[in-house]
Amino acid sequence: MGRLQTAVEDSIRGWIDPHLGQDLISARMVSKIAVDGEAVSLHIALGYPAADFHQVIREALARKVLADTDATSVAVEVEQKIVSHAVQKNLKPLPGVRNIVAIASGKGGVGKSTTAINLAASLVQEGTRVGLLDADIYGPSLPHMLGLSGRPEIREGNRIQPMRAFGLQAMSIGFLIDEDQPMIWRGPMVTGALQQLLNNTDWDDLDYLIVDLPPGTGDIQLTLSQQIPVSGAVIVTTPQDIALLDAQKGLRMFQQVSVPVLGLIENMSIHVCSRCGHAEPVFGEGGGQKMAQKYGADLLGALPLDIHIRQQADAGHPLVIAQPDSQAATIYREIARKLAARLALKSRDYSARFPTISVVND
Repeated sequence: MGRLQTAVEDSIRGWIDPHLGQDLISARMVSKIAVDGEAVSLHIALGYPAADFHQVIREALARKVLADTDATSVAVEVEQKIVSHAVQKNLKPLPGVRNIVAIASGKGGVGKSTTAINLAASLVQEGTRVGLLDADIYGPSLPHMLGLSGRPEIREGNRIQPMRAFGLQAMSIGFLIDEDQPMIWRGPMVTGALQQLLNNTDWDDLDYLIVDLPPGTGDIQLTLSQQIPVSGAVIVTTPQDIALLDAQKGLRMFQQVSVPVLGLIENMSIHVCSRCGHAEPVFGEGGGQKMAQKYGADLLGALPLDIHIRQQADAGHPLVIAQPDSQAATIYREIARKLAARLALKSRDYSARFPTISVVND
């Protein structure tokens, strides 16, 4: 290895990607370093979606390498390369879906579904193919929050075609029943229905399938977390002590079934009065950070208690779509990048590289 190439590598190691929390070489996202005389070219294969961040990476690396080395020119090419990551040992990744990310909460009422939908829409905005599965059989909310109605098309072989809105592929039991029909089912029926929604839907080449799990940590949630091939999970909570107690149970549940927890999201962290601008932590403060530190997890971000988030959810237009330049939408996109970046650092799935071997007795 030449002196200049070594210097270039050392320089790149000195720039920390804010979403990954580490340098791109350590994250194995620098696919090529080419040196021609004193001209340097870099190829970055970013393992997480961040379309608006590519220019930042190009400028930051070019500026740093020029400052740290004898290079006279630096060309940086950045592309996104989303790959499959490992799931629970006894499960296989779902066909047509590279990664499943579960969004969970220990209790209801913390804004989990609204968060899941806005995160999914944010990932679409960052340049990836995303699906959204409403796993709450008892209280499906996805159809209303995406402004969708009607029944999905069912093709040969009982294959369900996902509904589509805002670039998302979506599926929910709410598309298959009347809006006011109660689901009076016991646990095995619920898990069976969810498995059908998951496996019988023709997901079309997804980078991420976001699964909005029902609230709680009972038998149903534990069974689902064991049966769905999940690459990572995110816990949504509020700063309130009672919510944090339940959120800890959700985190421990995923640890028990060997699903990596990508991080925590603190929802309704602070309220800013729309009239006077006074900021007040209605549900307490600092709880998400304390929980993250206690369990060695990342706090991916904190969202405000914002009336526009609720209004847009009720209107069937996720905030990141309806008000993309708002502060809350910016926070959602930043959280989406961070959770995808944390997943990109996890073990990859190599099962597709190995052929299936069958032994036939003549």
